[in-house]
Amino acid sequence: MTDSPAVPPAADPAATRPATDAVAAADRALKTKHRAVWASGDYPTLASELIWTLGPVVVDSVDVQPGDRVLDVAAGSGNAAIPAALRGGTVVASDLTPELFDVGRRRAHEAGVELEWREADAEALPFENAAFDAVVSCVGVMFAPHHRQAAGELLRVTRPGGRIGLLSWTPDGFIGQMFTTMKPYAAPLPEGAEPAPLWGDEGHVRELLGDDVDEVSARRESVTIDRFASPEAFRDYFKQNYGPTIAVYGRIADEPDQVRALDDALVELARSHGLRAAGDTMRWEYLLVTARRT
Repeated sequence: MTDSPAVPPAADPAATRPATDAVAAADRALKTKHRAVWASGDYPTLASELIWTLGPVVVDSVDVQPGDRVLDVAAGSGNAAIPAALRGGTVVASDLTPELFDVGRRRAHEAGVELEWREADAEALPFENAAFDAVVSCVGVMFAPHHRQAAGELLRVTRPGGRIGLLSWTPDGFIGQMFTTMKPYAAPLPEGAEPAPLWGDEGHVRELLGDDVDEVSARRESVTIDRFASPEAFRDYFKQNYGPTIAVYGRIADEPDQVRALDDALVELARSHGLRAAGDTMRWEYLLVTARRT
C-alpha cells in the first residue's frame, strides 16, 4: 500500500489578508485618481461641443425600443443616456465621476426626459445579473483600467438576448494618437492596467467579449471636427477642458522644457490630421461594436 500524497495545510486567512487589503487599497486609490481626472476641466462642455452626436450613434446601433431597460456605462453627462431615454428607454446613467451628473440632469430636463443617475465603478457595477435589455457605452468604459473586469461586468448585467453597444476611439485614430503623443509625459500605467485605445481594436474587443456574445458587428467610422481655428486652439482647448490632458500637464508643470515639447507635439499632431487654419476639419476615428448576449 502506497502512502497517501501529502496534503498541504490550509492557507491561513490572516496570512493572505494583508496582500488582499493592499490590492483593494491600491484599487481604491486608482479609482479616486480617475474620478479626480474626469472631474477636472470641463468634460461636459467638450462632450457637448465635439462628440454629442456619437451618443445617438451607439443608441441606434442597439435599436433601443420603448420600455427597454438601458444602462449607459461611464455615461459622463449623458451623451448616450439621454438619446436612449428620448427613444423611450428606461435608462440608468452610471459613472465613476458623479460631478458630471449635474450637467447631465439639466440637459435631460431640457430634453424633456427622466432617467436615473447612479455613481458606479464600471469594474464593479451595482446592478443585478441580467438586469438590462441593452448596455451601451460611448467613449466611456474604454477608460476603465482593467479591461477584462469591465467587459465581464458589461456581460453580467446584460440579459440573455440583450444587446451591447460600445463606441471607442481607435489606437490609430486622432484621439488614440493623442494618447500616444502624451504617453512619454504621463505617469506609467498601474500594474495590470491596459491602454484605453485598445477598446478601439476589434480583435481586442472580440477577445474581451468572447463566447458570451454572438451576432458581433464591428465597423470603423469617424466624427468630423470643425471646432478649432488653429492647431494651437485645439491644444489649448484640451489643456483647459480634457481631464487626461490636464493630468499630464499637471505632472510636468515644474519642467518647462517638457511642457514646451508637449505643446509642440500636440500642435504637430493636429497639423498632421489636417488642421492648419479656421475652416479646416479633422476626422476622429472610432470603432463601433455591437453584439447580442448569448
